[in-house]
Amino acid sequence: MGFKKMLGAFGVGGPSVDTVLTDMNTRPGAPLMGHVNLVGGSHDVEIEHITLGLVTRVEVEGGSGESAARGEFHRGTVSGPMRLAEGQQLSLPFQIPMPWETPITAVYGQHLHGMTMGLRTEVAIAKAVDKGDLDPVAVHPLPIQERILEAFARLGFQFKTADLEYGQILGVHQTLPFYQEIEYYPPAQYAHGINEVELTFVTNPQTVEVVLEFDKRGGMFSGGHDTYGRYTVPHSDADTADWAQVVDGWVSQALSHYQSRPGFGSFGGAQGGYGQPAYGAPAGYGQPAYGGHGGGYHGHYRHGGGHGGHGGPGMGGVIAGVAGGMAAGYLAGEVMDEVFDGDDEGGDE
Repeated sequence: MGFKKMLGAFGVGGPSVDTVLTDMNTRPGAPLMGHVNLVGGSHDVEIEHITLGLVTRVEVEGGSGESAARGEFHRGTVSGPMRLAEGQQLSLPFQIPMPWETPITAVYGQHLHGMTMGLRTEVAIAKAVDKGDLDPVAVHPLPIQERILEAFARLGFQFKTADLEYGQILGVHQTLPFYQEIEYYPPAQYAHGINEVELTFVTNPQTVEVVLEFDKRGGMFSGGHDTYGRYTVPHSDADTADWAQVVDGWVSQALSHYQSRPGFGSFGGAQGGYGQPAYGAPAGYGQPAYGGHGGGYHGHYRHGGGHGGHGGPGMGGVIAGVAGGMAAGYLAGEVMDEVFDGDDEGGDE
């Protein structure tokens, strides 16, 4: 890359910095590695710290509707106090473990429409802080997440878009202040009962919580409503199931079963132990905590998150021949260098 970023906050003759990733591709729970390269300016400086931050864009619901906010959600320290001499060149290695809940930004090697993520280098000298350019980061799914995404594609679900919603899912332990929604249009075999499906992964080192929200169509004498399901899947089950069959069971459950639970504000605990049938899903692969329908319950299901109204190109970019054609629709017509609209300095956090 070269030393592309002069640290303007420190005036003419200040040092320059360039962060070079060993590989911009990573996965939840995996390390992101690279070097921060420094070149001293026209005089010695005392650096207070060098810090890296993962930055993304999150949808935040407020009184005037939903808006996008950019902010940092994970930090790692490259260096504490140090002296950088005039003209000195340093290359500082780093390794930052990605949070297990890090959202997916790439599927089948292609950027996931609606998602943005970058790594920002922060250098502090004499109480002045310079936030450098964003280096793009591509977060690929873990094997179990990939199998479930493949299953949705095999069943004919049409990818719509993905985004991050600020808030917490009640009944699900989260370490990050947001959750990812991957949105689909249903195929013909489900379209009579479902308008859209939103898929959320909440991951930890042992398992993945799969949270599904189904926007169900209304009937002749009833209005539409939302149905929810939550399933706990161990990472070790990635290659031990027919995931298309499992996901079909989850969707069939949503079409045929829902429960109204007035006064409940969360999913509560899972019904029974892992391995029990999920209301029509094949036995052995998760079970719902319960399904809920729309109205007031919808507002309690996810704290602070907005729903609906997400635009997207649908199948605007179709990838042929990737992963047996299952990547269709996941492509975004975005270039990572442009995802933060020129990376203006305003609007951080």
